[in-house]
Amino acid sequence: MSTSLNKKLSYEGKKVLITGHTGFKGSWLAIWLKALGAEVIGYSLAPNTDPSIFEATQLEKQVRHIVGDIRDQDHIDEVCIKYKPEFVFHLASQPIVRDSYKDPKYTYETNIMGLVNLFESIRKTSSVKTVLNITSDKCYENKEWVWGYRENDPLGGKDPYSSSKACSEIITHAYRNSFFTPKNSSRRIVAVASARAGNVVGGGDWAKDRIIPDCIRALTTTLNIEVRNPYATRPWQHVLEPISGYLWLNLLLNNENAKYASAWNFCPKKGQTIAVKDLVEHLIQLWGEGSWIQAKDAESQPEEAHYLKLECAKAFHELHWHGLMDMEETLSYTIKWYKAYYEQTTNIYDLCIEQIKQYQSIARDAQIEWLSALEITN
Repeated sequence: MSTSLNKKLSYEGKKVLITGHTGFKGSWLAIWLKALGAEVIGYSLAPNTDPSIFEATQLEKQVRHIVGDIRDQDHIDEVCIKYKPEFVFHLASQPIVRDSYKDPKYTYETNIMGLVNLFESIRKTSSVKTVLNITSDKCYENKEWVWGYRENDPLGGKDPYSSSKACSEIITHAYRNSFFTPKNSSRRIVAVASARAGNVVGGGDWAKDRIIPDCIRALTTTLNIEVRNPYATRPWQHVLEPISGYLWLNLLLNNENAKYASAWNFCPKKGQTIAVKDLVEHLIQLWGEGSWIQAKDAESQPEEAHYLKLECAKAFHELHWHGLMDMEETLSYTIKWYKAYYEQTTNIYDLCIEQIKQYQSIARDAQIEWLSALEITN
């Protein structure tokens, strides 16, 4: 991939639709895109946590904020036709495994039919050039083996959430091949891909039943952190890692649509795979106080995977992308963000921009290919 090619890749002045922009990852993505000069159109339900990163950063003032349900076909049609986006990032979903047990119907309606609705809208919207569907590492049939899952490994899911993400991947593949390829597209080509990542942490996540938000809620109220699965092992990554991959991939989709229109894994730097209890103890150390206990009701909770990681050789060799942050950087960025929020020591939107720039300095030192297209320079 040549330097001259990289200079042509840019979001500046481009219309970008993000579904699910009020969520944790969606907000970080919107902030980075806005800083790159994109016109960001966000379509989502209102934030489902209090606090929320969307409200903490006052992101409503930075993007075109549209409150809508991805299950509402007419509304998403109206938004796509009115604003004519070129790039689409799809993140709108029901994202919590345990909630999928409580309300499987809503999970399937949102995660499966919501995606179908979006694709149907895109078929009617001639401006769209690329679509990136953000799914999850849980889309794979998890056999609890020690090596990472590759993009061509079987999809599956033992719970409603995981199976909905596997279905989402199948739907993406079907729409790409049925409607958006040169062979089957009667109107124009749309470059469609999917991206899989998991165990994403960082400032601004307050979702329930996630380990970092659970820790922060306990640490800010001097309660013990209750850990359900202390010995479960996960490959943790900071939110900026997969987002850099999403941004880079979507630019490449627009530049060479056929080459990159497939499924992609985005995983952290080696050495990020540690047990939940080790993560919690490191967080406590960085926070300066706190303690954890085994959750009393852990055995009565729905089943969760004990081991799951991805293989990212495809992204490394074909996108020239790989994880950059070690565990110390990942958790230090995270704790700094939450401390600033609770101590009210800085503007939170500005802090997000600062952390993106700090992450980009790591990419600069490592001479990472995507930096020339995604660097915030002002």
